[in-house]
Amino acid sequence: MEGPDGSGKSTQISELKEYLNDKGYDVLLTREPGGTDIGEQIRKIILDVNNSHLSYMAETLLYAASRAQHVEEKIKPALEAGKVVICDRFIDSSLVYQGYARKLGIELVESINQFALMGIQPDITFFFDIKPEEAMDRKQNQKALDRLEKENISFHHLVYEGYKILLDRYPKRIRRIDASQSIDEVKSQILGEIDRFLKEEGLK
Repeated sequence: MEGPDGSGKSTQISELKEYLNDKGYDVLLTREPGGTDIGEQIRKIILDVNNSHLSYMAETLLYAASRAQHVEEKIKPALEAGKVVICDRFIDSSLVYQGYARKLGIELVESINQFALMGIQPDITFFFDIKPEEAMDRKQNQKALDRLEKENISFHHLVYEGYKILLDRYPKRIRRIDASQSIDEVKSQILGEIDRFLKEEGLK
């Protein structure tokens, strides 16, 4: 699940897990940065508003370190055990936030993360498409903002542009979801894409 902060991913992740459980799938629900004890400690460093001096490259490497632990400790074993893994953010977030919005370069960030991925890539990625202003309005009403959420609106516009670039680059893997609609309408879009994917792959 990918998209700007405030796009509504968390709500839909729970709905998708329930849907797949009802179909008989064993589902692991996880998130990035984090997903493991070590990853959650790294998450605190990355998102701490007091770490405003964190360099962009250090930020990128911390995300990759969290991802490496996540893949080795949790994601790879779950896939090998036949489970479905739903992850709130994965490598696309790094490509967009650090590669494009931080201007480090999508290719550079992608190459750094190849070590962390261990050959693992999502079968399907949902991009929650919502304008940055609307997404940030939602976040302002929810809770205290973390270090990245506190970035100015121009940064969030770059994040949005970055996701659009990835959508064009990986049209088969990344599926666009209109996240500006109601919760039920967004859920319907996701489940429709999941059913199509399962049918295409010859799964139930």
